[in-house]
Parts: sequence; structure tokens; C-alpha cells
Amino acid sequence: MRLSARPIAALVAALALTAGLSITGTPAVARSDDRAAAAEASDVSIAADTYTWKNARIDGGGFVPGIVFNRSEKNLAYARTDIGGAYRWDQAGKRWTPLLDWVDWDRWGWSGVVSLASDTAEPDNVYAAVGTYTNRWDPTNGAVLRSSDRGASWKAATLPFKLGGNMPGRGMGERLAVDPNKNSVLYLGAPSGNGLWRSTDSGATWSEVTAFPNPGNYAQDPSDTSGYGNDNQGIVWVTFDERSGSAGSATQDIYVGVADKENTVYRSTDGGSTWSRIAGQPTGYLAHKGVLDSSTGHLYLTLSDTGGPYDGAKGRIWRYDTESGAWTDVSPVAEADTYYGFGGISVDRQKPGTLMATAYSSWWPDTQIFRSTDSGATWTQAWDYSSYPNRSNRYTLDVSSVPWLSWGANPSPPETAPKLGWMTESLEIDPFDSDRMMYGTGATVYGTEDLTSWDSGGTFTITPMVKGLEETAVNDLASPPSGAPLLSALGDIGGFRHTDLDAVPAMMFTSPNLDSTTSLDFAEASPGTVVRVGNADAAPHIGFSTDNGANWFQGSEPSGVTGGGTVAAAADGSGFVWSPEGAGVHHTTGYGTSWTASTGIPAGATVESDRKNPKKFYGFSAGTFYVSTDGGATFTAKATGLPAEGNVRFKALPGTEGDIWLAGGAPTGAYGLWRSTDSGASFTRFSGVEQADSVGFGKAASGASYQTVFVSAKIGGVRGIFRSTDAGAGWTRINDDAHQWAWTGAAITGDPRVYGRVYVSTNGRGIQVGESSDTDGPGTDPGPGTDPGTDPGEPPADADCSVAYTVTNRWSGGFQAEVKLTNTGTAAYDGWKLGWTFPGDQRIGQIWNASHQQTGAKVTVTDAGWNGKVAPGSSAAFGFTGTTTGDGTAPGAFTLGGEACAVG
Repeated sequence: MRLSARPIAALVAALALTAGLSITGTPAVARSDDRAAAAEASDVSIAADTYTWKNARIDGGGFVPGIVFNRSEKNLAYARTDIGGAYRWDQAGKRWTPLLDWVDWDRWGWSGVVSLASDTAEPDNVYAAVGTYTNRWDPTNGAVLRSSDRGASWKAATLPFKLGGNMPGRGMGERLAVDPNKNSVLYLGAPSGNGLWRSTDSGATWSEVTAFPNPGNYAQDPSDTSGYGNDNQGIVWVTFDERSGSAGSATQDIYVGVADKENTVYRSTDGGSTWSRIAGQPTGYLAHKGVLDSSTGHLYLTLSDTGGPYDGAKGRIWRYDTESGAWTDVSPVAEADTYYGFGGISVDRQKPGTLMATAYSSWWPDTQIFRSTDSGATWTQAWDYSSYPNRSNRYTLDVSSVPWLSWGANPSPPETAPKLGWMTESLEIDPFDSDRMMYGTGATVYGTEDLTSWDSGGTFTITPMVKGLEETAVNDLASPPSGAPLLSALGDIGGFRHTDLDAVPAMMFTSPNLDSTTSLDFAEASPGTVVRVGNADAAPHIGFSTDNGANWFQGSEPSGVTGGGTVAAAADGSGFVWSPEGAGVHHTTGYGTSWTASTGIPAGATVESDRKNPKKFYGFSAGTFYVSTDGGATFTAKATGLPAEGNVRFKALPGTEGDIWLAGGAPTGAYGLWRSTDSGASFTRFSGVEQADSVGFGKAASGASYQTVFVSAKIGGVRGIFRSTDAGAGWTRINDDAHQWAWTGAAITGDPRVYGRVYVSTNGRGIQVGESSDTDGPGTDPGPGTDPGTDPGEPPADADCSVAYTVTNRWSGGFQAEVKLTNTGTAAYDGWKLGWTFPGDQRIGQIWNASHQQTGAKVTVTDAGWNGKVAPGSSAAFGFTGTTTGDGTAPGAFTLGGEACAVG
């Protein structure tokens, strides 16, 4: 159940993306504005079609290294992930809201979050330090993002170095901190020997704290020459002692953790002007966390002999008395009895002296959680041995909401399924509620709301608190014409048969369990036949299903296989072609009881099947297309001159022999979209598509003669998800700038049963499902001013409200507007819905600080939850970008709850 570090060197090498410099304003303009003229020979609609987006629910699926509670506002909490962005907790829905879906293709690295900080003085302020890799894999420098509306919109300060949200040591922290007394001051601990950095203008600009004496020296693997394992993990956390300052005056006592086993804690007592190593500190370990209990004056360190989050064989917990300067080893077990490092630690802000810590790297038999109510003098454990190997647990673990967390395992004691966790680098007690605690694992966020039962001798209940947080890396997708609407191939957790896109699947693919599924396929004419391949420490690397992926059995494999590679199923399910890692291309009839090497095609080629002729298979490698007409036994080289660099993916059109679409390449060479109608003998490039990375097909539009084509591509100078209903003659962008999800190049497919529905892969934000409001195809939009479901009836009465609507920016084809709703009555609003009708053809693209629905010209905007309560005389504001062929004229009337508002 170990989750891999997921470095994506091969992907990055293929992309060679350019770095973005900064974000100014809202997420709507977070993308580099490099739009070109409409591509030649294509009718390109840059304005997005009206799509709604959601995740195919999995709930979790990746490492959550950080959880941060705001200490001045109840229920305000954030979570960070290593590759999948940041989230804000929604207490009403008990779910997480994604905050960085606007991160674009060029700055995909900003989806890795190395640290978060929530401002206690002004809770609307939140900061995120972003960047995925510190080596060449990530082409962009890191940045500190800042938001004054809880992550609804962001500005960025790009740093002169890289940050590593998916690097070794990413569970340590938090590296980013806001001064609780003077919130214009922030500190950031940098990796790679770049030292300690400070901002004095609320994160707008940053400079190095040159007086800080130690940039760190610890690397996970100094012999690694890739820049991954051998990077200096640097400054790993910053903690303020708020007692040493007052409102408006900078905190004087600041503690900093350094990746240096002999010098791991430093302190300043003069607001960061000078720094010194704290005498008497423990040595031989790295301090993963430093948390100060201001009620007792104790600074607690969790220590490990490595940086984590996977490794760590020894660990300790030490307490520092900030008044006396005394150090005390308060570890819950003897050093000789540890086989793990300590990571997560939290103090109960309601109960001085109560704290908890985790054994983050205890993989077997389970992680351990420790609790003390006397400042670490004594501890109890979440589980103990009753009589080995049997365990006595202080908790019950209910995963019924995310049942796949059991991994389908049935281990022998002392292991259990599901596990309490692994990689538990973050644990936080709610500062307002001693009964609520959350902790991150390598696959989910767990939590409890009856924690204090631990102290009274009872059991407390742990459940997944992960709804809305989707962090899977998607390698392949398939949507069969019958059976489940979607089958997924995922990194780390294998993949799922999604029978209901809005429900968490009961179990991932099992029998065999694969660490990561790299490719899957179904037989087009017999969709019950499915094959998947993937990575595992040992055989098997392949599984078959005859019931549309509901049940599986493992197949044999050729000798030498080391990884999944790609796989293809014959159109009728009579045979398969497999191109695994470590062995050449092979073919089989039946279900892989024996494999025979294919000839005429190089090892490592990507393989696919024709979707009509069961004897025809295709392959691609290094710019050459290959075709087999004998079930994969022999291949013949056909078209050449295709992209020789980068990743290339291709699909054959369902139901038509020999119709193939190929996407891929690299900016340094050929890069785009090609089509063949003669089984790969020749290809024609779509001149209007500048770049393309994945292609798929869905149900044809009403009256259309060709299936709908979807691509992740750059068209008309714009990166996005595009749809064509006329075989590529024209394209419409169907995502918007608020829904970009960083990198979307691995896989895309439409749904053959639902027009307009598309499934998009991401590298850390799970499976995105797009649904078109145009359910029958082009021409069904009721058009401006039409709302056939509404009887106008009597004119509404006046409401206690006024609305100021301001167009703040205009450009060709679009505009930006801000709206302020003021409560002019005597009673507070408890939630609000503001409506209006646009003149002309205006359509909202992306909105912040609110959500919206639009039917034709009619718009309804709903509060964002946190701004739903508006006191008399107060206002709520939101903004949006829109598209129009006119000048963006302001609406003339507004309603609140169906009643008219004053305008002005």
C-alpha cells in the first residue's frame, strides 16, 4: 500500500514548458495571455461552451502532507497535497473545496503545494507556497500565492528559485508562516540551499534573510544525480511565539527548523534581525515539525533520522521550555524500540499540556498515534498489543463512505484492513474543538469528532474526512458503449469501475492488485472483455475481466516484464497485443495463457487496436506508425514523419475501420493533431491545431455525421479542452480559465452514450467530468432572453437591497465585472441569491466569491458560504469574467430572492 513519490521526469521532458511569471488579479487571468489569431483552416471558438465540471468521485487517493486550521475563526481549515493543489474545508457540506484548479498548463508545477499559511489576524487571508520539483523536471520557479478571499482568487509573487511540493521531505513543515501579531510579515523556508526568506508586505515581495546562518545540508540520497534525491531539503518549518509581540508589532521570538542533523533548531529573539542555534538541542535527527504551546511555553519537536515521508527508522520527541531553556526528551517509547520517525504533532489549544504525535513511517503493522495530557510526561497509544499478534484499539475505523480504503485486503494480525494510515506527517487538533482532529495519510484525510473519548477510556470513531478532495493521477480512461460508463487507470491505487460518477466506488481493481495501472482497453464489439496492465514489484502485471471490469483474473506474462506499458484488445475480444516495459511487443489469443513475440515493431512502442476489424492492431514509436493485420503477430511500418519527440497518443474511431487520430509531440519538433483514414498508411495534419496531447471520441451531436472529437490541445493560441462535432473542421473550447487543472495530457475520452460528456485526466486532481448544457448538440441553446420554464407572473415586490454593477475591464470578445450587493434593510441576510437578465449574448465564464447558474440570458448568483451572512448596512461582493460579441452592457435590473433591488 505504499504510494510512490510520482516524479514525472518522462512527462516533463516531453513537455518542455515555458515558465509563467506571475498572476495579477483573479484566477480568470491567471493564464499567460498568449492568444494568437484563429488557427488557419479551422473555425475556432475561443469562448467556452457552457459546461459544468465535477470529479468522478473517488475521494482522496494521494498524499495529504499538510492540514492547517485558522486559530481565530472556527471551522476555517485548509489542506495541501503534493501534486493536486490546495483545498478549503466547507463545514456546512463537510467537504473540501479545491482552490487551485485555475493553475494552467504552462505553470503546471504550481499544483504542487509545499506549504500553507492561514492568517489569524485577518482570516480572509491565506497563502500557499507552490512548485512541484526543485530540479529540471519542473521548468517554472516556485511562487507564493496570496489570497484575500480565502482562496477564491489569487495573486502571486514568483520566487527566484524552485519549490518542491512533491520532493523528499515534503511532509515537514509548515515552511510558510504569517506573523500572528503583525500579519504583513511572513517567513518562508526554502530548499536547495536558498535559506530563509521574508516578506514585509503581505507576501507581495520577498527577500532573503541574509542574517540566517544555516541553509541546511541534508539530502535524502546524495549519490542521486537527478536533482531529486540529492537536493538539500533546506529550511523546513517556521514557528512564532505570539507571546513575544502585540497587535501591530512584530513577534520577537521566532523558531526555525533546518534540515541539518547537528543543528536543527534556530531562534531569533529580536524579530528576525539575528539568529542563533539553540544550545542543548537534540542531535542526530531532523526536526520534522516545531509546534509551540503558548499556554505552557513549550516548543515540541518531532524528530526522525531522515526527511521522509516514506523513510525513517528512528525518531524522538523533545520538549523545549522557552522560559528556562531546558530540553527534555518526552518520547513515548524508548529509542531502541523505535523503527520509525515521528512526524505529525499538534497541541490542543483548549487544553494546555494536551498534545498528539504520529509515527509517520511505521509502515508495518500500522502507523501509530500517541496522546499525552501532561505535556509529554506520559503517553497512551491509539493501539496496543493485547497478546501478540492481537491488538487492542482505542478507536473504531469506519470507512463505509470510502470503502476502497481497505484495499480489498484480508491481512493476518497484527495488520488490519483498513489501516490506521501511513505517511502520517500531518495531524491537527481543531483549535476550537478538542473533540475534532484530522490527519493526513498517503491516501486520504481521516478524522474524528469524539476524540476526548480517548481520555475517558472509551473508543473514538475515525472516519474519512476527504469528500471533495480528489488527488489521483490518471494514466488512462475508457468509456465503453455498455456496462459502466467509465473505467479508469490510476497511479498508486490502480483504478476503478465507475458505475455511478457521483458515488465512491466500492473497491479498486483487484486480483491482481497493481500499484499503478498504466493502460487499459475493452473490446469495442464485446465491452464485457477488458484488459489492464500496470506496475508492481513483481508479477503479475496484467489482469483480464469478462464482465466489464466487475471481476478480474490475472494472466501470464512474457519473461522480462518490469512494468505495464500499453495494451490493446481486439475489437471482438479474441486476442490482445501488449507492449510492456522490459520486454518487446507480444500478442496472444484468448486471455494471455501464453504470449508470442510480435515482429516488425520496436520494443516500447505504444499499441492500440482497430475498433472494427479484430485482426488489425496499430503501433507507434519514434515518428513511425506500424500496422498489423494478423492479430498482432507481424507489424509493418507505414506512415513516417510523425512526431519523433515527446509523448504521442492515438485512438481509432469506434465502428469505423482504419480511422485513426494521433496527438502529441514536443515544442522542439513536430507537435499537433493528425488523422489517417487509410489505417495509418498516411496522415494529414490539422493545421489549425498548434499542439495536442490526447484525443478521444464521444457520442455524435444530433444530426451530425461524425462522432464528437475531444482533445487536450492548444488551438488559436489557447490551451484547453476542445470539442469538435464536425470531424475537426471547427473547435470549441469547453473548459474555462477557472477549470484548467494544470496538466491534462495523459488521456481524454467522450462518453458514447451521452452527448457532450467528456472525461479528462489530470495529474493530481483526479478525473474531471464535463457535462454540456447543450445536451442534444449544436442549436439547442434557448438563446438570450429565453427562459421557457419561468412564468413571469406578477412583478416582484421590492427587497431590502441595492446592487452596484461595474464593468472593470473590456477586451475583444470579453469583459470583467464586479458586483456589490448591499443589505439596506434591518435584518441580516442568511444566505443570498441575486438574479438578473443580461442584455445581448453575454455569458459568464468564471466567477469568484460566489457560484452561478445561467440559462440563456438569465443568471442566478449564490453566495460562497462564507460570505452568505450580510449584516444590515454591510455588503457582499463578487466578480466574474464574461464573453460577449457586444460591449458588455450592464443589466438594468436585479432581484434578491425574486424581489427587486435598487440599482446604483
